[in-house]
Order: sequence, then structure tokens, then C-alpha cells
Amino acid sequence: MIVGMNHFTVTAEDEQKTLAFYTGLLGLRVGHRPDLGFPGAWLYGNGPQAVLHLYFGRPVPAQRTGVIDHMAFTAQDLRAVKARFDQSGVAYELRQQAGAGTWQLFCHDPSGAKVELDFDPSETP
Repeated sequence: MIVGMNHFTVTAEDEQKTLAFYTGLLGLRVGHRPDLGFPGAWLYGNGPQAVLHLYFGRPVPAQRTGVIDHMAFTAQDLRAVKARFDQSGVAYELRQQAGAGTWQLFCHDPSGAKVELDFDPSETP
């Protein structure tokens, strides 16, 4: 039945900081979003489908992540991404997955959502 993940949704505490994080730092782009009757944004990677939906103007839940621990994206160019993080001052943890060798960069968005970026084992930090 399920053929893939469609999108994640984040309730953004600060619209400007959240958009700067996901578009400026992570490289997603704001794209088409139908009029849903409330403020928000749909963010796209390289494909035609929005991978992240943002809500603006809604209260952030007291339990920030609830039962969902994090969202993960497949990424490229670990060296450049790491340099952008270093320059931005956004805290992150970089580790190489045992066995598979996948590089995993973990960080938090401005509202506290945990984000994982996965890079091919052949890349070097």
C-alpha cells in the first residue's frame, strides 16, 4: 500500500528563522502551496513534490517532538554543508553510521524539531 514518504509538517515558532534555516542553510526552496486558509509554506528539494510543510501562526505544542523523534533527508556535498553549518553557528553532531558508513549530520531547527541529513559513505567531511 505505502509507496514512500510524502512530507513532514513542522509548526514553526518563528517564520523568518525557520525559513532561513530550511532554505538558506539546508537548501530547500519555497514552492507552490494551495490556499489552505491559514499561513504556511511548502518546501521542495530537487523533485516536484513538497517534502516539508510549515505552519505559521499556530501555537507550538508543549511536547515539541511528541512520539516522532526526527525527520531525515538524503543529502549531497557533505563538505559544503558542514562548512555552511560551521559558518552559521548552528550546532550539529556529525557521525558515521557503524556498518553502512553513512554520514549523519544531526541538528535542530529553530522550533526544536530534530533534523538528520544523510550523506553517502564515499563523501568526506
